[in-house]
Amino acid sequence: MEFDKSRVFINEAEVFKVLGHPVRLKIVAGLCARECNVKYIWECLGLPQATVSQHLALLKNKGIIMGTRDGVEVHYSVIHPLAKRIIALLME
Repeated sequence: MEFDKSRVFINEAEVFKVLGHPVRLKIVAGLCARECNVKYIWECLGLPQATVSQHLALLKNKGIIMGTRDGVEVHYSVIHPLAKRIIALLME
């Protein structure tokens, strides 16, 4: 194997860094299975809404998830292809 000097892996490293937290990893894994709102996520995880909202905000800011407004609710889904592949590998 040779090292590719031109590839710096900055974007990939950022995805790994964000997914490196167990709560965010659980959130992304759950959202890969189904799109859902913040209330459903915090109820499933048994965490305070504020904690889940902070993790969702970080995931959204890093482009891993996106929120779609449906009336007063926001439904989240995973949009980053690398994050989807990482979760798929973990679930094998």
